[in-house]
Amino acid sequence: MTVLEALYQVDLRVLLWCRKSRYYPQFIAFVRSLSKTGDGYMQGLFPLVYWGYNPDSGQTFLLLACLTFAFERPIYFLLKNILKRRRPPEVVPDFFSLVKAADQFSFPSGHTMAAFALAGLATIHIGSAAFPLYIWATCIGISRVVLGVHFPSDIIAGALLGSLIVIGVVL
Repeated sequence: MTVLEALYQVDLRVLLWCRKSRYYPQFIAFVRSLSKTGDGYMQGLFPLVYWGYNPDSGQTFLLLACLTFAFERPIYFLLKNILKRRRPPEVVPDFFSLVKAADQFSFPSGHTMAAFALAGLATIHIGSAAFPLYIWATCIGISRVVLGVHFPSDIIAGALLGSLIVIGVVL
């Protein structure tokens, strides 16, 4: 078995384990709502609110956020369209997602990539007070697997790429 085959087997086991959560409608409603917070609004809203709260530091943070996402979004689209990894419902028999994905391909997770980029940028710029954004970003990634639109490795790649982009922009 190759490394990619072994990774797919782990992805599949975790994905199918997460499918058990579908028997809990309140949990799924919560996960859907949580996932929506990763649709991009937070990446625009958080820098603006921080700028309003702290105009001097906030302006720099807003500019860094714009620069970060000016790199993050094209890298995300490029990787998705070059790698073209099919989403779980297209690969796993008798599997369906609970939400409609925004695009056709699954690797890397754009929601997770953008959430970790925001969390990383905020932590570097603001400090440990921004750490809850990492909890939020992690929950965004988990929600995408629970909802059936991503494999766990899509989430891990999104988290790593989002973090690396921030490091590249800031340092």
